[in-house]
Amino acid sequence: MSARTLAELAALVGGELTGDPGLRLDGVAALEEAGPEQISFFSNRKYRAAFLATRAGAVVVEPDAEAPAGRALLRVANAYLAFARISTLFHPPRAAAPEIAPEAVVHPTARVHPSAQVMPLASIGPGASVGPRTVIHPGVQIGEEARVGADCVVYPNVVIREGCVVGDRVILQPGCVIGADGFGFALDPVGDGAGPRHYKVPQVGRVVIEDDVEIGANSCVDRATLGVTRIGRGAKIDNLVQVAHNVVVGPLSILAAQVGISGSTTLGMGVVCWGQAGVVGHLHLGDRANVAAQAGVAHDLAPGERVAGSPAKAEVAWARNSAAFDRLTDMRRDLRALQRQVAALLQEKKP
Repeated sequence: MSARTLAELAALVGGELTGDPGLRLDGVAALEEAGPEQISFFSNRKYRAAFLATRAGAVVVEPDAEAPAGRALLRVANAYLAFARISTLFHPPRAAAPEIAPEAVVHPTARVHPSAQVMPLASIGPGASVGPRTVIHPGVQIGEEARVGADCVVYPNVVIREGCVVGDRVILQPGCVIGADGFGFALDPVGDGAGPRHYKVPQVGRVVIEDDVEIGANSCVDRATLGVTRIGRGAKIDNLVQVAHNVVVGPLSILAAQVGISGSTTLGMGVVCWGQAGVVGHLHLGDRANVAAQAGVAHDLAPGERVAGSPAKAEVAWARNSAAFDRLTDMRRDLRALQRQVAALLQEKKP
């Protein structure tokens, strides 16, 4: 990517410029690593020392950030978002190179758009389709009648099983699995004469991933037992996340690393579940509900409700309880001292 002037970057993000508008910058870098021809960003006070010491040619900051005299700045309401847009300018997404590699296996009934790219050792099954400008990396498996939309990036070793639907502008990171069987078993106490067994419930539904979704490496979205497991438009799912059968993840929701959502639970719009949180099955989490890291949710959440702890409770109550828990040893010692004092007083009152 060719260099851009500070004025051009300010126009891109709608920022207020301080410094030489003609300053040419050729890339982005962290505060500690940036040089005079790179731009960085500062939005967290923890990194103020790095901000003061940086050699960056310019820095994206919030409107009220205090800065040394002479520092070239772009002041913008959301510094992180502005930096993301600038970084995208310098690192645009890789475009598809239209081709089907000779080493790929594409069934004769599959439909691959002429502008798409299918790399070596990918496999596209009967009746499957791949949309315009989509990139299919090596080792990807797309099952029978599965559909992948336009402008998607499907990284190595992703599996999209039969009948599943992937919308437009979806990113599937390496190793994620879309449409594996849901975890459904019925206990058969008699079996076939060999004793009790768990009888597998056929998982005959599918997964639908709507537009602008990203799913992280080695995450799994299970197909529905019946019907659809759905990931709503614009949702972002981190690495190592489990979404069980018949779950509905609402638009713009975020599931951070190692979150687990049990079967038939519905998440509203903009729900956030932070790392290692778990949600039991058949619940409803209202719009914009927020589940803290490692929380265990076993009841419905109202819109906007914030919970923490396991079992999960209101975030404020959990914080109070946690603070009290840290004082339990001192409280126990004080209680025993009081008990001894009360016992002594009672002893003195005896005739």
